Amino acid sequence: MTSAGPTSTGVALLAGLGLLAGCGSSAADGGAGSSGSAAPTVTVQAGGDQIPVDPTQYCRDGDGQRYATTPPIIEVTPDTTISLTVPDAVAEAGWGVQVYDQDLQELIGEVDVPAGDAVFSEINTSDAAPPTFYLVVVEDSDPEACSGLSGAWPVGFIRTDGGSTSTTTPSESPAG
Repeated sequence: MTSAGPTSTGVALLAGLGLLAGCGSSAADGGAGSSGSAAPTVTVQAGGDQIPVDPTQYCRDGDGQRYATTPPIIEVTPDTTISLTVPDAVAEAGWGVQVYDQDLQELIGEVDVPAGDAVFSEINTSDAAPPTFYLVVVEDSDPEACSGLSGAWPVGFIRTDGGSTSTTTPSESPAG
């Protein structure tokens, strides 16, 4: 994992992730329940069942969509492999993983995924220093479509290693 400062994609993600508290799109204004093709989901697995992750934003049919959704938060043990799987269309477009702090405010690292790969299993729950963190799957953006808006699928992790007793719940996510 490499450390990096916020990028333009990271800034766009933070704007989209502000929807986690419920402010923003709804089914009536183009949210996840609106008509048209559904936004794809990704799956995450960290020692247990595969868990679907809905996007907070996605470029669908040339139109940027933002969704009022709450990311899953998974309790994990140290040294557990995290496997992320994206749909073929996302793999073809290219994607990576951004690592954020427990508040989805500070970008603490980025991981590049090899071009064309739909599954990435090279992240370990002990790779991130804080015991509570988010991984955000980020589809590479097309600057010509959706004003550069990319797909973003956040998922939270709470590492149960006894280091901290306070945790972030979805209701404590940043306001939009």
